[in-house]
Amino acid sequence: MDNTSLVITIVGALNWLLVGLFRFDLVAAIFGGSDSLISRIIYVIVGLAGLWCITILFKDKVPHGHHSSV
Repeated sequence: MDNTSLVITIVGALNWLLVGLFRFDLVAAIFGGSDSLISRIIYVIVGLAGLWCITILFKDKVPHGHHSSV
């Protein structure tokens, strides 16, 4: 789930890059405008993936049972 969310979030970020640089929304261009149902669903999926990515920030990075001894 983490990798899938990261990929979706990165794709969404690239779309926002296009919007910021060129005023071109690729999702809207492909799926019939920003108000179309499919575009809105994609925007929601990207947003949910971004929210999921927040949880990645708080996950334990060291596998359990493999803590380094200091």
